[in-house]
Amino acid sequence: MRGLELEVIEPVGDCAIFRVAGEIDLFTAPQLREQVLDLAGKGIVHLVADMSGVEFLDSTGLGVLVGGLKRLRMNDGSLDLVLCTERVLRIFTITGLVTVFPPHPTVPAAIAANPHWVRTVEREAGSVEEWCRQHGL
Repeated sequence: MRGLELEVIEPVGDCAIFRVAGEIDLFTAPQLREQVLDLAGKGIVHLVADMSGVEFLDSTGLGVLVGGLKRLRMNDGSLDLVLCTERVLRIFTITGLVTVFPPHPTVPAAIAANPHWVRTVEREAGSVEEWCRQHGL
């Protein structure tokens, strides 16, 4: 079994991207929950979770994502997911969660789909493309 790896990309305003890799299951889901709660506690309420490195996701992980979205929405926030692994995308499709978390193929696509993100990164770098380039996305 592989653990869970989490990496936060430099936050901008109340927005942040975090990369998730490995397995999200009963044992590792609490790490993901703590990451979301920690960011929300710091006022970072618009998140893009780059889950392109996730190899496995169980119902506990789904629960953490839904709970995280609810928590962020309480503060007028958002949680967008980058889902490009067929196995993980299939789980969202089967459960119907693609209606709650419309999947994005890349981080730039997720940012471009969220008006709050677009405004934030345009103030910072002029365009979504430039901000993503500056951050190696």
